[in-house]
Amino acid sequence: MRTRLPDFRLGSVLATSFTGTLTERRGNAVERIPTPHRLVDWLTVNGLAVESCTTAQLERAWELREAIHAAATAAATQDALPASAVQVINDRSTQGRAAAILTPEGDRRWQLSSASCVEDALGVIAADAISIIAGERDGKLALCASPTCQAAFFDTSQSRTRKWCDMNTCGNRQKKARFNANQRKNPSAK
Repeated sequence: MRTRLPDFRLGSVLATSFTGTLTERRGNAVERIPTPHRLVDWLTVNGLAVESCTTAQLERAWELREAIHAAATAAATQDALPASAVQVINDRSTQGRAAAILTPEGDRRWQLSSASCVEDALGVIAADAISIIAGERDGKLALCASPTCQAAFFDTSQSRTRKWCDMNTCGNRQKKARFNANQRKNPSAK
């Protein structure tokens, strides 16, 4: 019987969606890209299709993911950015060979080199992380209010007061827990 892999959590911001490939960081962690092939799948879903991935490239991707998470967490809490995380992000950003292109619909897409490789895709993800951590985009970095998640996410809501990385998972779980606690405290309210 084949093991079912966890679904990807897809967001509108590439860098924080990438950090979301490891969820429940403070609970029972869920690795959503455990194999090189799964990284290829995630990159394809996010418009960065590559032909293949090695174990070494997957390890570099995990290293970038953790560097982005560390830097985004520091930025969200207004702490100093970890020098080691900044170095990894910068290294990955400069190693890729990708170009921004404009589609006929007026959207920006990334075009990887003709020999599409994981390093090109990681360069795009690192560049996206740099733009949000440096404050170049309209929004703010925040941390999920779920005590088991604490994922960094980019809040583009009008009020910039979003609490959850994903309302359908963390937000829903917290609302359900609050409802159940209220029901236990006040059983006659049924």
